[in-house]
Amino acid sequence: MRPASARTSTWPAQRRDAPLPAHILGPMRRRARCVVVIGLVLMACAPPKLAGTELGATDAPDFTLSDGVSGRSVSLSAQRGQVVALTFLYTTCPDVCPLTASRFRAAQESLAGDAGRVVFIAVSVDPDRDTPRATQDFSAAHGLSTNWYYLVGGRAQLAPVWSAYGIGVQPGSASVTHNDAVYLIDRRGRERVLLHSEDLAANLVDDLRALIRAGD
Repeated sequence: MRPASARTSTWPAQRRDAPLPAHILGPMRRRARCVVVIGLVLMACAPPKLAGTELGATDAPDFTLSDGVSGRSVSLSAQRGQVVALTFLYTTCPDVCPLTASRFRAAQESLAGDAGRVVFIAVSVDPDRDTPRATQDFSAAHGLSTNWYYLVGGRAQLAPVWSAYGIGVQPGSASVTHNDAVYLIDRRGRERVLLHSEDLAANLVDDLRALIRAGD
């Protein structure tokens, strides 16, 4: 007679070699497929991870201003369905503003076929010098035309927009001190993330792509 240990050592091998009955294997496969499908659905529904300061997906304050380039009236709420990159510039700025405009143009080129799904908007912080002609020249100098607005107005029109987005503006004799900010707004009109000029080269395009894809 074999020892008990010898008999039990062959039992697991026999069980491993024996195929599971169809009435057990079929439901197991169906459950596995359901788990995979549920996982994919949850991944698709999860909000995209964005670089920059998360803003909690609150509704972006709406406004309506005149586009200095085209003369048209432009409302932020009218851009729903597209991703919006919103910033605050002035045309005679020597540093951050032209850098931001250049990053916007580079983003349009990088997005290629998706560029039409993003609207780039600048709001003036210099109502005295940002004339329509000045915004047209600035836009042309940075290759910005398609899906681009440079919004202007008097101080009474612009100040509420600055305030709504936390933009402090201190005009000087030759320059304007203001916050360096780029707000990314999703297709539902919600503020999603705040970037600064030093973030744009590394993060702007990836964040825009993530917002474009969200909900597709």
